[in-house]
Amino acid sequence: MSDRRRSKLATLKTRAAVFAALGDETRLSVLARLSGGEAHSISRLTEGTGLTRQAVTKHLRVLEEAGVVRSVRSGRESLFELEPNPLEDARTYLDQVSRQWDDALARLKAHVEG
Repeated sequence: MSDRRRSKLATLKTRAAVFAALGDETRLSVLARLSGGEAHSISRLTEGTGLTRQAVTKHLRVLEEAGVVRSVRSGRESLFELEPNPLEDARTYLDQVSRQWDDALARLKAHVEG
């Protein structure tokens, strides 16, 4: 397998992990809390959610494995912050797919009306 093909497969695998991580409403709500740019502790992310620390920790680990959040140590506590690059890549990919669909629909329209 060529290096280019391996790189393309790695990119697809990374994107799939990001989309899988985003496919849960709890994880999306955690990301919304982190989107302000400030790092949060698990305790702070748990406040007002009705979720246990263990549940939030589980969701944070999925997001971390997908590269969407990262943890930093602050004393004895882990703080979590948003990692925007994988989200930007996902957005760019969705924009590309959207353009492909728009082009396909335009060709279909031209064919039907032509």
